[in-house]
Amino acid sequence: MTTPMSPAELYRHGLHLLVKKDIPGWVELWDEDGVLEFPFAPEGRPARLEGRTAVGDYMRHYPDHVDLHDFPEVTIHQTTVPETIVVEMRGVGRLVQTGAPFDMTYIAVVTIRDGRITAYRDYWNPLAVSQPGADFARMN
Repeated sequence: MTTPMSPAELYRHGLHLLVKKDIPGWVELWDEDGVLEFPFAPEGRPARLEGRTAVGDYMRHYPDHVDLHDFPEVTIHQTTVPETIVVEMRGVGRLVQTGAPFDMTYIAVVTIRDGRITAYRDYWNPLAVSQPGADFARMN
């Protein structure tokens, strides 16, 4: 009998899958009814995705836009709700279209129940992708 991953372990595993460009594997970490929210989404971009299928449709082209190399800084804070974590992280790589460096900081609030992501609020900075060559915000 295996012990399920803690929310922090599952989240770190998800980051590993993103660096490996295993988007289907990352999507499999999601609950069928999981919700992904972007509170700072720019106009014309989705602010809320409902369900694993919608998350998968949104993320499937991510490696075509961003070549992630690493998450060199990841700090996970446990909340008073055991299933919910707050993550501060930095992702680095390059933008595929232009070859320009990609260096983005994020804060995420993530809830994991029964080994699946049920809620994920991604507080990324849309101003950082409004610069020339940063078209990955238009993934769909």
